[in-house]
This record gives sequence, C-alpha cells and structure tokens, in this order.
Amino acid sequence: MVVADDLQCLKLIALMGGCNEKVWVSSQALAKKLDTSPQTASRRLISLENQQIITRAMRPDGQYIVVTRQGEELLRREYADYRRIFEPKRGTFVLEGAVIDGLGEGRYYVSNPGYHDQFVENLGFEPYPGTLNLQLAPASIPIRTKIDALDWIEIEGFVADNRTFGGARCLPCTVRGQPGAIVMPGRSHYPEDIIEIISPVELRTILNLKTGSIVVVEIAYD
Repeated sequence: MVVADDLQCLKLIALMGGCNEKVWVSSQALAKKLDTSPQTASRRLISLENQQIITRAMRPDGQYIVVTRQGEELLRREYADYRRIFEPKRGTFVLEGAVIDGLGEGRYYVSNPGYHDQFVENLGFEPYPGTLNLQLAPASIPIRTKIDALDWIEIEGFVADNRTFGGARCLPCTVRGQPGAIVMPGRSHYPEDIIEIISPVELRTILNLKTGSIVVVEIAYD
C-alpha cells in the first residue's frame, strides 16, 4: 500500500517529466517542494524504489529517476478516482478502427495459463484463444488517449518455464454488441493507433469481419 506522502513525491516526479524519460532529481529541491527535510525526501525516494514505483540511476552529477509502469498505473488510478469525484456521470467512449492482421502472438499469450486464468477471474469470461487487432482511425486516437485515464484491470506478470512474462492491463468493451476487453501489454511505448481485443467468441467469424473491415468499439465509463 502506497502511503500518501510517497504518492505526493511520485506526483512531483511525474510533473517533472519522469513518466516520459529519466529526469535529474535533487533531494534538496525535492524536499523544498514537499516542504520537508532532504533526509525525509531521500527516504521517500528509497521507499518508491523499493516498491518498484520508480527506478534510480546514480551518476557523477546526481541521481536520475524514471517512473515505472507500475508507478504510471498508480497515477492513472488516482486520476480516475478524481474524475469520478468531479465528473460523476456515465458515458461511452467510441473507437473506430479497421481490422488488421496480427502476428499470431495473441493466440499464444491468451492461451498461456498465467494470463488466461487472470482474464477469466477478472473479466468473467473464457477468452477465445486469439485477439482482434484494429488500427484506429485518426479521429479515434485522441479518444484512445482519454481511455488511459479509466479504471483498467491489472493483469500481473509472472515467471513460467524459466521465462519472465510481463504484466498487462485490460478494459471491458463491446464490439457490435459482443462482450470483450481491450488488452494492452505492459510496455510503456505501445503504438497509440493499434488496439487488441479479446472476447469469449471469435469476433472475426461471429461478426463476419475481414481484413480492412471497419469496427466500432464502445467503452462505458462512470
């Protein structure tokens, strides 16, 4: 559980650009912004690092810090909470995209027990072993950015057969009335115009989709 003081420290690092790149951070300057001592500010950084929320690199000119994927998700959840407080209304985001051919990796990962079992537990359906890949229309890319602030479901990484599998996140959606979920791998820089969707059915067959078919995806939010 991240304490409030650690969260405030994380937010300041993010405001300095730490979600995008490594930023130089002085404990003294950070202490002033936190209205605390340099020693306490240093302890905050150590705490965040121990929780794998940030990573630090010590160089001759000081320390460079970057927010990890876990830290980004923490900030997104906080943002989503504040949106529910100040924007208490339910609506629907709509994304439009064209069906594209994938590389076949979706089938492998969705079928992997480490991911599969978490999808079943968190989404409430048995996912078809494969993903529907869409390339978003230019007008949908800004909307795709907005859904990052919604309350995504975390899929934890794991180790199996001496191999490390990274985490992911998913967001329930519907595709022409069929239930599903957008799945984003735990990589920070995933193409903003590409989304992958899992569903309890083979969407291409059920919806008679072909490469190039236009699909509308709906995401309900509070």
